[in-house]
Amino acid sequence: MDPMQIDAITIRNYRLFRDTSLRDIPNLCVLVGANGTGKSTLFDVLSFLKDALSTNVTEALDKRGGYREVASRGYAHETIEICLALKLRLGTETRTASYRLEIAAGEAGRAVVENEVLSYPPNSSGEHHVVLKFSKGEGTASPDRALQQDEPLPGTKYSLSSPDILAIKGLGQFEDFEGAGAVRQMIENWHILDFDAASATPSQEAGFAEHLSSRGENLSRAANYLFKHHPERFNAVIRGLQRRIPGIETIEPQQTEDGRLILRFRDGSFKDPFIARHVSGGTLKMFAYLVLLHDPRPYPLLAVEEPENQLYPTLLPELAEAFRDYAERGGQVFISTHSADFLNALKLEEIYCLRKEKGFSTIARAADSANLQALVEAGDLPGYLWKQGLFEGLNRDMR
Repeated sequence: MDPMQIDAITIRNYRLFRDTSLRDIPNLCVLVGANGTGKSTLFDVLSFLKDALSTNVTEALDKRGGYREVASRGYAHETIEICLALKLRLGTETRTASYRLEIAAGEAGRAVVENEVLSYPPNSSGEHHVVLKFSKGEGTASPDRALQQDEPLPGTKYSLSSPDILAIKGLGQFEDFEGAGAVRQMIENWHILDFDAASATPSQEAGFAEHLSSRGENLSRAANYLFKHHPERFNAVIRGLQRRIPGIETIEPQQTEDGRLILRFRDGSFKDPFIARHVSGGTLKMFAYLVLLHDPRPYPLLAVEEPENQLYPTLLPELAEAFRDYAERGGQVFISTHSADFLNALKLEEIYCLRKEKGFSTIARAADSANLQALVEAGDLPGYLWKQGLFEGLNRDMR
């Protein structure tokens, strides 16, 4: 079955993104660009939507310093807008949809959802099926069965308890609003990974974790879940680590006498196994990536910043392939990188270049450059072209 994913995203007035779009986004989307061009900002947009859904828009903005800090510099008087073109799985069907969120600065420090719209492509009369439309806590919503009609059905009026709450948060819990529910579940399950080896090394209380957490502090429990409930996947993790890290024979989650759970690594060079705190950060990070990428239920979106950190360069092409396999299983992947070795394993269609001009960032797809296409077809690898500075003029070349 087709995965749920983002096909395009438009961002207006959000920090470095004054008016920026990514289009034709593939399952694996890799961002390159100099420091300060907005790679982390794009990930923050995704994180912001998740935070706004779990709490409300005001709290999500306050977490980032408030509306004036999030709005593009000099434009705090204008609204912030995020528009997603989505591929949604509704029952046995896959539908394209548009979700638009427009936020304004409200009074007394509270933000306001100026517009929130969920719609589907036009019908035979050229009219969009708008199934959800809210502004400042008031709006209408139509059940998804309205899509079966050639003429849009009138929506029922609803009032939210606050003008900074997303309508998909509440309505998405009802079966009649399947599309809103799909968008809500999709955003709720986005995973922004910020793995910290230091957080992953301490022992934990015995038990299981079905997914690796954002910081990786539950690595022992996530590994234990695969070890106990999906041994074939855990064995694939071990084989993958053996190929990448010389000397590693096996890893086992082990419960101590006091009920703690630790990871014990066995290296063929040593008689006795040793625990995770004595393993290099790079080895632990690669193990965490493999546990994540062998998850039986991929996240609908996984975002990872600079996976090359702490890893030996020769490991990166194979890691890129592992991320692509994960994406093909149903979890769209966004990655930022500065590694030529990682880029060398990619297709041009998977690479997007960020460039900062006049204080704001633009994004261009590498495959849209005829020059880069010709060089790759002649045998050059994307990473080497990027290292030579040939991506630098990408945005200007395609104007």
